[in-house]
Amino acid sequence: MANAVRIKIGLKCQENGDINYTTWKNPKTHTEKFEVKKYSPRLKKHTLHKEVKLKS
Repeated sequence: MANAVRIKIGLKCQENGDINYTTWKNPKTHTEKFEVKKYSPRLKKHTLHKEVKLKS
């Protein structure tokens, strides 16, 4: 692997504010904010999750 610049991000639920998932992304190739519908265990339904920075 050739020195890939990747940062760890969290996926925060837009309905209750919980960070339910973490993932990695390359900020040089993906400059926009990551948004995806994921399952929220507290609400027991699929909701929109948006990218937030995590403390490293």
